[in-house]
Amino acid sequence: MRLSVVNLFKKSVNGHIFRGKYRLVKRVTERATQTQIREYEQTEANMKLLLHPYLTKEQSSGHAKELGKKEAIVAKWREEQLKMKPHVTIAERLAHLRVKDVWD
Repeated sequence: MRLSVVNLFKKSVNGHIFRGKYRLVKRVTERATQTQIREYEQTEANMKLLLHPYLTKEQSSGHAKELGKKEAIVAKWREEQLKMKPHVTIAERLAHLRVKDVWD
């Protein structure tokens, strides 16, 4: 009971505790520093790979065509289209009502 009474009178920050004018600022720990250094090193490695690619622009322009990816995607799309029901217009839906269309 005494611990809860002490916590009731404890001064705290109004609103969100990590945002705003009277916020709590976390102390920088060694673990957080190491994590940040690792993230920066990973970003640097990614940027190095992006700036100096393995293939030249001429080599990378036709590689997808040689792999036949587009044809495979189009073939898969056509197979999916065959599985679906065909498109039906309103005239086709109501064609059975035009049994006796004699106006003359």
